[in-house]
Amino acid sequence: MNLFPKEKTILKRPNAELIYIENFYKSGIANQYFNHFKQNINWQQDHITVFGKTYKQPRLTALYATNDKPYSYSGLTMQPLYFTEELLQIKSDVEQEAMHQFTTVLLNLYRNGNDSNGWHADNEKELGKHPIIASVSFGETRSFHFKHRHITEERHKINLKHGSLLIMKGEMQEYWLHQIPKTKKVIGERINLTFRTIL
Repeated sequence: MNLFPKEKTILKRPNAELIYIENFYKSGIANQYFNHFKQNINWQQDHITVFGKTYKQPRLTALYATNDKPYSYSGLTMQPLYFTEELLQIKSDVEQEAMHQFTTVLLNLYRNGNDSNGWHADNEKELGKHPIIASVSFGETRSFHFKHRHITEERHKINLKHGSLLIMKGEMQEYWLHQIPKTKKVIGERINLTFRTIL
């Protein structure tokens, strides 16, 4: 499905390595996946707790896995559904590129520019010490910001485009924070699939 030239960018920063492939999926295939997931995923809006305050998560989510291991963050514990055929295909494609086996995918639906994901690291204990995280984007382009916890000048951003793949490696989840910020621009929906390993 993915046998065509890819534009791969490798960004090595202190304590981290990122791989960004803008055209991981051709637009036609990416369109099909976006439409399928928008219509067929059982999206939910949970409450999360951040800095002692509980509020509705500013996006819709769903969790799928090849096992029954839950995923917990921000006071929320999600129980997975089993991978669908479409998710298994994307998982296989991503694993070939990342050279890593994943068990779990967290899907996020950003409905408009008000939906966001605040500064955080994917450093939950069930992910292990230095997890590899792979993120596939469908739909509207959103800006991915990341900053080092201790080196103030290390602040960067990548525009995650329709059909793109971003892989975060190394010590990134220990030393860096990342976010999808709100935007006042009038923009459409984005679906993000974030693959991780929970054993």
